[in-house]
Amino acid sequence: MASLSFTRIGGGHHQSPVADFAGSRRLAAPATARPGRVALRVFASESRGEPDLSVTVNGLNMPNPFVIASGPPGTNYTVMKRAFDEGWGAVIAKTVSLDAAKVINVTPRYARLRAGANGSAKGQIIGWENIELISDRPFETMLKEFEQLKEEYPDRILIASIMEEYNKAAWEEIIDRVEQTGIDAIEVNFSCPHGMPERKMGAAVGQDCALLEEVCGWINAKATVPVWAKMTPNITDITQPARVALRSGCEGVSAINTIMSVMGINLNTLRPEPCVEGYSTPGGYSSKAVHPIALGKVMSIAKMMKSEFNDKEYSLSGIGGVETGSDAAEFILLGANTVQVCTGVMMHGYGLVKKLCEELKDFMKMHNFSSIEDFRGVSLQYFTTHMDLVRRQQEAIQQRKAIKKGLQSDKDWTGDGFVKESESMVSN
Repeated sequence: MASLSFTRIGGGHHQSPVADFAGSRRLAAPATARPGRVALRVFASESRGEPDLSVTVNGLNMPNPFVIASGPPGTNYTVMKRAFDEGWGAVIAKTVSLDAAKVINVTPRYARLRAGANGSAKGQIIGWENIELISDRPFETMLKEFEQLKEEYPDRILIASIMEEYNKAAWEEIIDRVEQTGIDAIEVNFSCPHGMPERKMGAAVGQDCALLEEVCGWINAKATVPVWAKMTPNITDITQPARVALRSGCEGVSAINTIMSVMGINLNTLRPEPCVEGYSTPGGYSSKAVHPIALGKVMSIAKMMKSEFNDKEYSLSGIGGVETGSDAAEFILLGANTVQVCTGVMMHGYGLVKKLCEELKDFMKMHNFSSIEDFRGVSLQYFTTHMDLVRRQQEAIQQRKAIKKGLQSDKDWTGDGFVKESESMVSN
């Protein structure tokens, strides 16, 4: 049985070397033309022997598919440097905006859900809620740290996560300024479930396809590096905004951000958690408990991308409850090119990437896969409609009945199969 326990915790433009495929992309999905913008493919590794975890996504070369997701693990130079040193494939910095003065965090801002026998609060953490906002550090400081990281790690992938108000000039300015630091790509936060929806930021954009299309148009007309749109799960059909983002020029989609939640009520104090001066607010839910939901959302997006877009030129980054190599393999089997981790790092540290890599390699060895592309999207073919499941089961039952009846005529008996043929007609 799951039980609740609440823990209070304080709290110059880059150009890819890949050839331009903009012409072919315009045929697949109309987008605003951007001279010099990389258009993109995903390449499969051809190595043999020890499984090769390296991936090339949207022209970006990564030693493995594991990416630090935007959030506390990418909040400053020190922690992002640590992530690179530990071996993460890429780092997405915590979301920035032009005016950090608007961002004021509170503490405590996290609450955790544990699963323990007989209501024990000492069980494994399966859920994590946060009411944390985007980066509260000065924009200029973050820019300097991006530049420093790219100078020290020129061959590693650093992605800026950005979010702005409904203002074309602001979006153009933030893109121009982050690109000047040498970052390799941009992830646009269209999915933060809390914070400043009144300013048309975060999920307020990702939940409104008309608004999303307009903002994506501004962004993709300006950007010269790959752009990923981070999707909110707090919507009925996640394929709708994902489709709009890709048709509006984004090279990739990330899914999912956290799920809007209320972690619970403290039955002693009658107050919600995390509790700030006796009060709380709905926040974003993450960790292991959201993994099945994230898989479902990623599956839907991947099927849409496969049927409506050339999925070799667009990318999908899976996010949600990844703590093991098996968790990651599931996202990749559904079509994800990369797998992002945030809460897992907060719980287990940056060294988690070594465990993830080894466990993913073990999975690949078990199936004789030599590269990520060998199994990416393999499981998508096994998803269908309920009506199709009914049809398939009826056909299978009929086939089993036909086999059960055994031989239909004396002429069908054979000497070699005589015993099995006799057994096939025995009534149980």
